[in-house]
Amino acid sequence: MTRLPAPAIPPVADLYGELLLAETGPQPRRIADYWPGVAVVGVAALAAAWLADHYAAPLVLMGLLFGLALSFVSQDRRTHAGLDLMSQTALRWGIVLLGARITFDQFAALGFAPFAALIGIMLLVMAVTIGTARLFGQTKPAALLAGGATAICGASAALALYSLIGKQAVDQSRFTLTLVGITVASALAMSLYPVLAVQLGLTDAQAGFLIGAATHDVAQAIGGGFSVSPEAGETATIVKLTRVALLAPMLMLAALWLSRQGEAVASRGRVSLRLPWFITAFLAVVAAGSVIDIPASARDGAATAAQALLLLAIVATSMKAQLQLLLGQGWRPFAPVAVATLTSFTAALVAALAL
Repeated sequence: MTRLPAPAIPPVADLYGELLLAETGPQPRRIADYWPGVAVVGVAALAAAWLADHYAAPLVLMGLLFGLALSFVSQDRRTHAGLDLMSQTALRWGIVLLGARITFDQFAALGFAPFAALIGIMLLVMAVTIGTARLFGQTKPAALLAGGATAICGASAALALYSLIGKQAVDQSRFTLTLVGITVASALAMSLYPVLAVQLGLTDAQAGFLIGAATHDVAQAIGGGFSVSPEAGETATIVKLTRVALLAPMLMLAALWLSRQGEAVASRGRVSLRLPWFITAFLAVVAAGSVIDIPASARDGAATAAQALLLLAIVATSMKAQLQLLLGQGWRPFAPVAVATLTSFTAALVAALAL
């Protein structure tokens, strides 16, 4: 009896072998199965961190570039288990540890009006980005990814949102392009927003609010604030960390919105409105840090560990992207990030001037 060859799976449909995995089902893993992928991600992350430290380059951007340059390693099945571990488990624990930098006292120090303004900016950015998605030929889930990541904390929020939206609604290549756009926009914001704040004659408090409310990633927001003045840097830090604390409410809103978008979730069923365990753990860490006097060294250690885990997740995620698909995407996938960035800056400037 002649054996028929297995049907070929087109690369566009089989992003990182998900279709084959769905046919065969999850396979039991041994510890040794993780080492090839973990090792290559670890080496790439160390190289990215070294370059970022020695050449003052954005750490997230370096991680993305190294991951994309090594994307060919995902063609080797021996790396799949380790890449999955780094892109999923490392991401979730990194988000949990982000909570060590946030306390409820920071909310009180910020005040009601600025806090309400941040919530308004978050909702406006997400609404405008989703509302303009069709103008650029983008899907609403892709626009939600860009808008939510821009409204909260850049790459880490994008990773958390992507774990909720899923590969069926936003493919790996589109997600990687969104990460690239957010990282570039955040680097530009760190360079331009402090200059604009000085040229517009903003006070330190206003400049700190603008930079903290409109810059995507935490490191860039804090660095941009302190480039204006120490007072502006402190304000930018509080504002930015408050935005990070809005990650859990934003994910709840995203889950609710996705559950009402039948076309966006038709391939994966109804989205659960329950918070993912890592967001619940994130809130628990915030609560613990608010009622317990945690030593500064422990907080700094948790923040460093969170940054390292998120870097590993970014490197692994970009390694899983297929460059041949990225080359054919054009400029349109970057449009939602641009719209979200402009909306965020405009709304934050208006709010800063009103303070």
